[in-house]
Amino acid sequence: MQIDIWSDIACPWCYIGKRRLERALADYPHRDEVGVTWHSYQLDPGLPEHYDGTEVEYLSSRKGMPTEQVQQMFAHVAEQAAGEGLAYDFDSLVVANSARAHELLHLAKERGLGDEAKEALLSGHFEHAADIGDVDTLVRIGTSVGLDEGEIRSALADGRYQAAVASDIDMARQIGVTGVPFVVVDMKYAVSGAQPPEVFREVLDKAWGERTPALQVVDGGDADACGPDGCAI
Repeated sequence: MQIDIWSDIACPWCYIGKRRLERALADYPHRDEVGVTWHSYQLDPGLPEHYDGTEVEYLSSRKGMPTEQVQQMFAHVAEQAAGEGLAYDFDSLVVANSARAHELLHLAKERGLGDEAKEALLSGHFEHAADIGDVDTLVRIGTSVGLDEGEIRSALADGRYQAAVASDIDMARQIGVTGVPFVVVDMKYAVSGAQPPEVFREVLDKAWGERTPALQVVDGGDADACGPDGCAI
């Protein structure tokens, strides 16, 4: 069974959603037969490469929201994150465009380290004030999960994964993604948002049941057949 997830590294609910999906999969009977692929999505592609200000200041100016409202929103999100064992630090968070980080993620996927890179990028951004728009920071994150420093620098310099990032975003547009996280199971069932583990589990069970349907016995009345005691005459 295949799970495709569209998310943005700069999306706080995406990290929470990742944890909740992991909880749903932790004791799933068919976990070894489930593949998870991360896809790129940018909530704010027009965000500057670097923004000299806080996340609260940026959202207040970008969305025209009162500062107090943004602070209340962040407090709620941080509380939800804490419930999943995550320590969000919005006061120290570095506001930066996530495009380069998505390029790093695609390199990691090619090297079989997609999930590790996604985890490190999300944790770095929301918990450790990492600048996900900075090449040196991305090199540090990438090498921490096993990627080669030279390959990271070369890939980010020549933009070889920019087309892959754009392709993910275009596919999201085609299937109607308007918010993230957006989880698609077997390209058949979609779960939008950081839903509770029970919701993810319900969808997984439904999708799996349709892959291996229960045997349906058609009763056509008595008919000749063979059994342990012999065959009908």
